[in-house]
Amino acid sequence: MSETTKKLVNNDFSDIVFNRHSVRKFDPSVKISRDELQTMIAEATTAPSACNLQSWHFVVIDTPEAKEKFKKAVMKFNYPQVDSASAIVFIAGDTQSHLVYRDVWNKVYKAGNITKERLDQILGTFLPLYENATPDFLRLDATIDCSIVGMQLLLMARAHGYDANAFSGIDFEHMIPTLGLDPKRYVPIMGVAIGKADEEPLHTTRYDAKTQTEFL
Repeated sequence: MSETTKKLVNNDFSDIVFNRHSVRKFDPSVKISRDELQTMIAEATTAPSACNLQSWHFVVIDTPEAKEKFKKAVMKFNYPQVDSASAIVFIAGDTQSHLVYRDVWNKVYKAGNITKERLDQILGTFLPLYENATPDFLRLDATIDCSIVGMQLLLMARAHGYDANAFSGIDFEHMIPTLGLDPKRYVPIMGVAIGKADEEPLHTTRYDAKTQTEFL
């Protein structure tokens, strides 16, 4: 068993996945240390991403001052969860993650996980794809990556014994500059509010998956 798994409060996969609900009202007295928040983020980033590009960036909002600043680019119906959550982890898509792509795969190579031939193949195939990609392609790619890591963060929060809610009720034009990030590089994806539920969350139903599925 890994050290990460040993730290988990809840290691029941079925409970984590099927009893996860969106919580919008948290106990404001519950605090989560930045070390634990960083651990949850690190665990979430084991999520897959296109070509292992890892096109995500996290901004943690966990102080009253940061929350007030953050709320300038958040729709008012999300204020209660922002105010009461222990922390909000905002996920931004990084459209320039390919600039450090060589570093990522060189580490994989130096760790002995791929051959030099495989390294050259990866860098020769995927790096030019992103270096020559359109801005729309890079934004979409980053959005997909961040959506996957966002879901994984929701599950990791539950594994640590917390509740969470993913939300996108934000001012998409002004969120990135509000967070102090470069709007030419980053795109806003979602916030993940994390804490302890202060009320029973709404239990919703899902459509019959058969009505949303086609087999070819």
